[in-house]
Amino acid sequence: MHVVVHCVDFPDALERRLQNYAAHRAYLEGGSVKTVISGPLLAPDGTTMIGSLFVFDASSVAEVEAFNKADPFNQADVWEEISIHPFSLRVDNRG
Repeated sequence: MHVVVHCVDFPDALERRLQNYAAHRAYLEGGSVKTVISGPLLAPDGTTMIGSLFVFDASSVAEVEAFNKADPFNQADVWEEISIHPFSLRVDNRG
């Protein structure tokens, strides 16, 4: 099943995000769930990172919740808000 995770950073989180970026990337690359797509959410300036978006392929939402809880960004209090939902892929034009 696909699961989408939408995270919004604390207003003062940019420095913590940058300090934990390498650990976060390594965690995703070696993860127990498959990352379909991921990347930072950006402020209107198109540059400043203000959150994260993930689509995972996992066996359950609970598996993604546990994976997200152990993410270095979550452990470092980068994310103020986290929403996790099942996701139904309807259109994929990357072909």
